[in-house]
Amino acid sequence: MKLSTKGRYGLRALIDLARYSESEAVPICSIASRQGISERYLEQLMALLKKAGLVKSIRGASGGYVLARKAEEISVGDVLRALEGSLEPVKCAAFYSEEGCAASDSCVTKYVWQKINESINETVDKMMLDELVKESKALNPCGSFEGSVCGS
Repeated sequence: MKLSTKGRYGLRALIDLARYSESEAVPICSIASRQGISERYLEQLMALLKKAGLVKSIRGASGGYVLARKAEEISVGDVLRALEGSLEPVKCAAFYSEEGCAASDSCVTKYVWQKINESINETVDKMMLDELVKESKALNPCGSFEGSVCGS
């Protein structure tokens, strides 16, 4: 499975949002600056996250984005599925197609794909956004993009 920049950047943006939106809405330009992501691209990602019910937008002078639910209620799987769609590296017809697969009766690999799919989903569904925020604070107390220097 290979995640696109939508999944990678979107997850980083949501961790940033969770970290900074506890007391007020976070402008998209702040997230973009801290994370080194284009504002235009981030707007597209936030639209997908909003549609999935993970973020809310606040209009006005002190507007921006906030989480739609508590960080401990949002899994990495929720974020990745909102941005990437299915996380399955192989969509085996034996399990998902009404017609099935011509080789289904003698195919053993379908169980490999099923186990891989289950493992991926189980892993990303167990990791919650609040855990990643704690890690982010521990690894990067300043909160800026890895190439930035605190205070500059």
